Amino acid sequence: MKRSRFPMAVTASVLVFFYLPIAVLVVNSFNASVYGGRWEGFSLRWYAKLAGQREILHALENTLLIAVSATLVSCALGTLAAFALHRYRSALQRWHFTLIYTPLVVPEILMGMSLLLTFVAAGVRLGLFTIFLAHVTFCISYVAMVVLARLQDFDFSVIEAAQDLGANAWVTARRVLAPMLAPGIASGALLALTLSIDDFVISFFVAGPGSTTLPIRIYSMIKFGSPAMLNALSTLLLVVTFTLVWTSQHLITKGEQAK
Repeated sequence: MKRSRFPMAVTASVLVFFYLPIAVLVVNSFNASVYGGRWEGFSLRWYAKLAGQREILHALENTLLIAVSATLVSCALGTLAAFALHRYRSALQRWHFTLIYTPLVVPEILMGMSLLLTFVAAGVRLGLFTIFLAHVTFCISYVAMVVLARLQDFDFSVIEAAQDLGANAWVTARRVLAPMLAPGIASGALLALTLSIDDFVISFFVAGPGSTTLPIRIYSMIKFGSPAMLNALSTLLLVVTFTLVWTSQHLITKGEQAK
């Protein structure tokens, strides 16, 4: 019986629809043309010009500062939340799970507006700190879900064995629990880092003067900046994002194979 080629054609069409614009952007980042309307030769001039853009470098510093700090805090809180959700069963934990899961399904624009209203009502000045708090809010959920998946097949008899051998709670957590959860925590951290670096909608709502992040800067460059330089900057951001996502998936796969 001859196999239908329709599913393959649909899959190929979807992949082209998703990745063709990205491919065009990457190719145009090496185009010597200023506006990218036609190919005028291979050039790295737009990447070289990025190094001299102080506003872009300042936005990059803000982005990395927020991403790293939000990732560290969300990893600590998300891991503790996942451990509590897995270890304890009660009505309170069901509400806890709802609070953790909600940021995953709430539209970003709604979350951005609600956080903005909360900060304004509390009298908190908009800036890097409010962006940091907003990123921690949604990064905790992703870290918690990744670590929770790692805990599903976790053998707690190992912890009980360590306690029987005289290890206290701190030694057990540091020498037994943390190493076994390390792949899940690391993959959750990389996922949180990726989401924080790429976030635009929520950051746009809660950003203040002098706290422009790289995605917000890219948005402003679409209207007022150089299209060719924007292509180069977006290509670099794509490389970083894909690298982090690939590393995160690799760690998750490695952790599953080690079970």
